[in-house]
Amino acid sequence: MRTLGITSAVWLVATITLAGNPCAHAETAIQVGPRPAYLIDQLAPGPLRTQLERCLDEPIRRSRFSIAHRGAPLQFPEHTRESYLAAARMGAGVIECDVTFTKDRQLVCRHDQCDLHATTNILSIPSLAAKCSAGFTPFDPATGAPASARCCTSDLSLAEFRQLRGKMDGVDPQARTVEAFMQGTPAWRTELYASTGTLMTHREAIALFQQLGVAMTPELKTPVVEMPFAGDYTQEDFAEQMLNDYVEAGVDPSRVRAQTFRIDDIQHWQRSHPAFAERAIALFDLADLPAAEQLRHRLPALKQQGIRTLAPPLWALLQSDEHGALHASPLAIEARQQGFELLTWTLERSGTLQDDNDYYLQGIGNAINGPGDVWRLLAALDQQVGVTGVFSDWPATTSFYASCLHR
Repeated sequence: MRTLGITSAVWLVATITLAGNPCAHAETAIQVGPRPAYLIDQLAPGPLRTQLERCLDEPIRRSRFSIAHRGAPLQFPEHTRESYLAAARMGAGVIECDVTFTKDRQLVCRHDQCDLHATTNILSIPSLAAKCSAGFTPFDPATGAPASARCCTSDLSLAEFRQLRGKMDGVDPQARTVEAFMQGTPAWRTELYASTGTLMTHREAIALFQQLGVAMTPELKTPVVEMPFAGDYTQEDFAEQMLNDYVEAGVDPSRVRAQTFRIDDIQHWQRSHPAFAERAIALFDLADLPAAEQLRHRLPALKQQGIRTLAPPLWALLQSDEHGALHASPLAIEARQQGFELLTWTLERSGTLQDDNDYYLQGIGNAINGPGDVWRLLAALDQQVGVTGVFSDWPATTSFYASCLHR
């Protein structure tokens, strides 16, 4: 039986001094907890497992290779102060705030403009639930129509938004009551930390990230409502407002990786905020392998448009052979040959990595058999593809890998 030392993966700790806050001299400890060691135990014996085991008693360093996707939503309500703090404590070097807007055009951190019914307690507050774009409709057993609701940040003022509490993302589509509808957390996540979920504005998140000494990756969420919103709030206004928050907070552009699924947004930033646009990330939500191939053919045009960094889903950058080994995909190879920086998403969003129908495993499912293979995914993305960062729902895993093997 392997014996772990005091600084083992059960509580791997590295003390670092906070950066980015001239008034702070506090210290924070990087704690990756028992999960990295558990995942190593699940990995098949071989050179990769041996390398990872050698790092179990080594200190963990903060790394920008480890990007916190919505904070740490594997166990904490996403885009909450608690989730962001957990991500920082796990060594994430970059933390994400997905940015959308309220009815009074204040920027807040939410993954989707219209996900409040799934990620907050809005339906349990009658005065706010009444403001939702679509109220709760129960499951209809006669027709099979799922339970539904639609509650948007743009339905609420900022003052009303602040009354909400974040919860674990999920709804029960077969619910017949509001209470049951709100209980949709997948079994492999947890409600353990869902009793608190402090929502945050974009500016509050910036201030917190500065205090924590991490880099920032805001995503300009594609609006669900018609733009211009309320007649005169344009997409360009929204895009500029997001980056202006960093300018006003005095954040150096080198610490900001703005993201968007809209190439037009990046081109607008090239004109309005060129220093930030240099590090902007073009996201691609690819549905399947043919879509990945279409993106490969778009690469020359994207380069001409001044795009420097691409972030497709992780499966699109990998392929597996008949022996179950993972290699760089044609898209990854050509993107690197053309000089693009590559990042990818989202690790630790697939539960136990045993669902053949999982979005993140398409095309590589024959190479992935269980939770320990998260290390094989990371190693292939790092060593075969050459990504410079990985978004993760549980940054501890990526932070451990970065400290151990990423150089």
